[in-house]
Amino acid sequence: MLLSSFARVVGQPLAASADELWHNPAAVVVHGTEDDPLFCYANACALTLFKMDADSFIGMPSQKSAEPEHRDQRAEMLAKLEADDVVKGYSGVRIAADGSRFRINDAVIWNVRDEDGALHGQAAWFEDMDFLD
Repeated sequence: MLLSSFARVVGQPLAASADELWHNPAAVVVHGTEDDPLFCYANACALTLFKMDADSFIGMPSQKSAEPEHRDQRAEMLAKLEADDVVKGYSGVRIAADGSRFRINDAVIWNVRDEDGALHGQAAWFEDMDFLD
């Protein structure tokens, strides 16, 4: 669903398989549709960036990936996403488990929908980062 939804809204493939997605040099993260969305997927690149293992990352509220002073900007982007199904060119500061910070640049954020259009979450793909600490 993650791969097919990206292809539908962006018009190009994200990866050819789940294995290719896992080993992709770009970061991919996904959160669900809970009131306070919880991460449900991160590929190896994303886990390295956030300095977490999968057991620690999966189930974490996604808002905690941004520092409190950057959460309004994140919320604005998610509101745009609700209207458009995809946001391209997003930039924002994120925080790793050890407190180090990085800016993601030119990210693609999209709604993860099944073939019937039901919303299952939101995902982000980014490969351009600036380390701030």
